[in-house]
Amino acid sequence: MQEENHNVRLAVLIDADNISYHYIKGLMQEVALLGTPTIKRIYGDWTRPNLSGWKPLLLDYAITPVQQFGYTYGKNATDSALIIDAMDILYAERVDGFCLVSSDSDFTRLATRLREAGKVVYGIGEQKTPNAFIAACDKFIYIEILNDGEDSSEIGLDEVGAPADPAEAGNWHTGLHTIPMSRPAVRTIHKVDEDVKNLIYNCIMDLADEQGWAFLGDVGNLILRVRPSFDPRNYGYSKLTPLIRDIDGIEIDERATGQNNVKHIYIRLNGRQAPVGEQA
Repeated sequence: MQEENHNVRLAVLIDADNISYHYIKGLMQEVALLGTPTIKRIYGDWTRPNLSGWKPLLLDYAITPVQQFGYTYGKNATDSALIIDAMDILYAERVDGFCLVSSDSDFTRLATRLREAGKVVYGIGEQKTPNAFIAACDKFIYIEILNDGEDSSEIGLDEVGAPADPAEAGNWHTGLHTIPMSRPAVRTIHKVDEDVKNLIYNCIMDLADEQGWAFLGDVGNLILRVRPSFDPRNYGYSKLTPLIRDIDGIEIDERATGQNNVKHIYIRLNGRQAPVGEQA
């Protein structure tokens, strides 16, 4: 599956005005899991001192800086330059998908337009990102969970141990590409609350067969379509399976496939119970 991902050509477009350079290592590692970044550009006014931290990193990661002067106070010329470049790349048909790195809602319409054209769109940004932009992406990743260099106390994260079992390694699939869910997670930015549990319960019920079983991969796909920002790493888990194991009321059945160390995982609600809040 990883080989499939490497064949997905991505345009990585970074809004330097909205993303700190401290995240660059985790960001580029995540992009490498999503596909091959054939185009990497970062946009900003490089004459301003607030972007100086980016400059020594651009050569290390082969990112092309795009200079955009702020001609008018209060107008974001950087956003316009990024949007124009994205549309040029789209019409040139040079990539299979886009990775838009920003926390700015101004890119909502761009993400929607790129998806309308059949391109997969990954959004990466901070927790402050407006929901409109998150919902416009196929998948949205909170950049805080990718950061290996910052002290968690400085960025509002809790340290959480999330042991990774190689036997549970897996991928999610959209209609276009495979999305890996196997990077180790050591921090959490959200708790597994009743809202998350109900989301999972409902997706299981929607896909369940006559015996109540649903294939975990299909459940993961549906969760992602309903909530693009869902990621097990947000909750301190490296993958979906260990998160499911820790939720009450869900049975797990690991079925042999005839291949060594490869199993299909099916899940169902105990007694086909209704989600919390919908019980009679």
